[in-house]
Amino acid sequence: MKPFRKTAYTAFAFAAILFCRDTHGAIITFGSGGNTFDMTFVEIGSPNNADDTTGAPSPAGKVEYTYQMGKYEVSEDMIDKFNASQSLEITKDTRGTNKPATSVSWNEAARFVNWLNTSQGFQAAYNFTTAGVNDDIALWTSAEAWQLGGENLYRHRDAQYWLPSMDEWYKAAYYDPTDNTYYDFPNGSDAAPTAVSSGTADNTAVFDQSSGQGPADITQAGGLSPFGIMGLGGNVYEWEETSFDLNNSSGSSNRGIRGGNWRNDSSNLSSSIRFGGIPAFESSSNGFRVASLSSPATVPEPGSLAVWSLICVGGLCYRRRRARK
Repeated sequence: MKPFRKTAYTAFAFAAILFCRDTHGAIITFGSGGNTFDMTFVEIGSPNNADDTTGAPSPAGKVEYTYQMGKYEVSEDMIDKFNASQSLEITKDTRGTNKPATSVSWNEAARFVNWLNTSQGFQAAYNFTTAGVNDDIALWTSAEAWQLGGENLYRHRDAQYWLPSMDEWYKAAYYDPTDNTYYDFPNGSDAAPTAVSSGTADNTAVFDQSSGQGPADITQAGGLSPFGIMGLGGNVYEWEETSFDLNNSSGSSNRGIRGGNWRNDSSNLSSSIRFGGIPAFESSSNGFRVASLSSPATVPEPGSLAVWSLICVGGLCYRRRRARK
């Protein structure tokens, strides 16, 4: 439980796109023709917040820059429209168009994210050098790699969209910017949320359900985190960009997985639980969401407006508490 110190974020680049914005983020449209879909992003502010030392790994959660997090998990419909838009095909479960896309490997999720970038004229986030949809990535060079908050050889420095890193995911789930405090659960509390099968009520999450129940729709996956993100606790596990050992030193390294699913008890939703899996691992209880560069600080506006704007951009294992390298 630590306060944070706000510092100036000075790494800026600019790109003009049309988007729908409120004071909390953006709604971005991807695809073309009959294969379009929207993704809602929520701004994660409070840059240079302090680390948490009470969860797993320890420390965790410090992010030096403002970024955006997908408000919802990636849905089956989004993957279907990706598959219809290009030659690579991501395999997944088929529960319904608005269900979270599960049985998607880290490599497949990274392919999807690369397409989000390249379909809008941005640099691909991940360095695939072979054609297989489930092949591992290669590392970027130091000159190409993401540098904000430390060198990350998985992510290209010019990418607009990516899989959330361990710290980005942890902060979006467990940090409350109103009191500069980390909590044990993604409902802004050290007490577990109430278990539900579906819905949006405050202080609820989709867990403690029967196996046959399955996950809820991505927009019905429980109450929001303090930043306004749905489904970070329960519904389905989510991939982190970061390797399980936190080094990001090999494309074949296990990746972090966390958040719990609809079948779990509350402990798996907590900040002290983190799993890992090989990047080709697929599970019917594992999905993902997307993070992105932030829009600039906004003057308060009355509601959401469609505007032209300038965006400011810049095998399975288990762990409880382990120091980050």
